[in-house]
Amino acid sequence: MVFSMARLSFINIYGLIFIILLFPGLILPAFADESYKEKINRLIENGSYAATKNGLYIFSHNTDASFIPASIWKLATTLAALETLGRDYHFKTEFYQDKGHNLYIKGYGDPSLISEEIDIIFKALKEKGVSKINNIYLDNSRFKIPQVTPGVSKSFNPYDVINSALAVNFNTVYFKVDKNGSISSAEIQTPTLSIMKEMGRGFKSGKHRINISKSPENISRYTGELFRAIQERNGITGKGIATEMTVPADLSPLYVHYSSKALYEVIREMLLYSSNYTANQIYLTLGATAYGYPASWEKSHRFMREYLDKNFPVSSKEMIFDEGSGISRNNLITARAMVDILEKIRPYAELLPLEKGRYIKSGTLNGVYTYAGYFQNKGKLDSFVIILNQKMNNRDRILDLMEKWYRGFSK
Repeated sequence: MVFSMARLSFINIYGLIFIILLFPGLILPAFADESYKEKINRLIENGSYAATKNGLYIFSHNTDASFIPASIWKLATTLAALETLGRDYHFKTEFYQDKGHNLYIKGYGDPSLISEEIDIIFKALKEKGVSKINNIYLDNSRFKIPQVTPGVSKSFNPYDVINSALAVNFNTVYFKVDKNGSISSAEIQTPTLSIMKEMGRGFKSGKHRINISKSPENISRYTGELFRAIQERNGITGKGIATEMTVPADLSPLYVHYSSKALYEVIREMLLYSSNYTANQIYLTLGATAYGYPASWEKSHRFMREYLDKNFPVSSKEMIFDEGSGISRNNLITARAMVDILEKIRPYAELLPLEKGRYIKSGTLNGVYTYAGYFQNKGKLDSFVIILNQKMNNRDRILDLMEKWYRGFSK
């Protein structure tokens, strides 16, 4: 009897080996899946992940827990903007002139109002017969928001800029300091301005891009100085002050400028450079478009909540937001809800940066490391998400393991 049991065990072992060799696909994936799962889970102290194939989950972890998403939240703002405003939407800025040759500029939150665009504006104004500009009046009344954007701090970092209806160059200045301490513009399209020289004092030699809205009053100062300098560069005469003032009710627009870039391209650059400023300019515009100007955080929160409830009835309550860029730590989302966003935004996947064959958006705050995007497989795109709220940034190692795991399911 003992001999028979030993013989049976011997036969079973060789039988198992025979089956594995003959049909490896039946046995090996189960061991491989478990191995990847264990390796990934050892890298996670506080977080979640998920991956799909053909719209169905193939593996996931902790998907119903809420975490801070950081900049992958920009995908929700992107989706709402494209479906509401449309890919061909263009931001506008209005220009007025009175009998005293004073120029009034009314902003509507165009995030792409940069030096090159202002050159285009002055060429258009000259075609409209503008040959002299005295005072420049800046109308910020289309945004009614506090002088603090949710989640930002008062630092020189470009990601900490605050929002405004009328601002230029993303509320940042780019300057260079030479070895003798002389300060000048670091880009040929932007003239050297007094605000650069003032704010650049104390910086070491080299090139620097800094946030000018650390002091909110600098937003209008910078806008006024830049418009004046480019006015002169375009040969338009006149001098005067540059200050904030609402456009008089009896004036009609002399020229309405529509941004050269459609929303689709604005979003592409926003996702590539992860611009918090641009994301929130779009977010504020969504609320104003839905409920009327002036734009406000409250209107945009209301719009986004209604949009999510309508389009994501199952997971909407798993999306808590404080603004549109992901910079606020009050934003919360589950991996499950993030996958829902990815599944719906898939037609616009090519807007995401392409890295190592993956369409991917990253998010980073102190102790927050996230990825959301798509694996490519034979012309198809499958969603993945990683959300870590922990000290260790293991997202790259996790993503590599997830893709190997995913490829095993894709054979």
